Amino acid sequence: MDKIIDVAAYIVAKYKEMTHETLDEMKLHKLLYFTQRESFAILGKPAFEGDFEGWKYGPVSREVRQDYEQGEFLVETKKISDDIKYIVNNVLLEYGALASWKLSDLSHREISWLNSRAGLKDGENGSNIIQLADIQKDSEKVRPYDHVWDMYYDEFEDLDTVE
Repeated sequence: MDKIIDVAAYIVAKYKEMTHETLDEMKLHKLLYFTQRESFAILGKPAFEGDFEGWKYGPVSREVRQDYEQGEFLVETKKISDDIKYIVNNVLLEYGALASWKLSDLSHREISWLNSRAGLKDGENGSNIIQLADIQKDSEKVRPYDHVWDMYYDEFEDLDTVE
């Protein structure tokens, strides 16, 4: 299984390739979270090993935070699997154009983030781990879209029944 830092490095590079802009850290964490959620929705399993904490502005990976500075990684990263690249590419096409604050607002609607904030006051930073089971619950409410084929993933299943 891929590691969160490697998926983060791919997101940063692919975002730069697509937009010619440097990805800010807040947006990176949210795109990572949505990648994890979409992986559950599409593959039924996590995209990577690594935790998120429920911070006041949404999910944050402490590991990525400590190894990412001003658009660069401070550690060596590895290539990721093709299936996760495909999911990341779709996440970037779906959410990449949204502002960091908009992604933060979207993440605040997630069961996983809300559960990780239990007992915390608004505006208080938290360090509770967001549970994978909760991210999986969040994945049940999304309808993943495949931007390459220009159709929803559940429509692929319909193709199998056409003769």
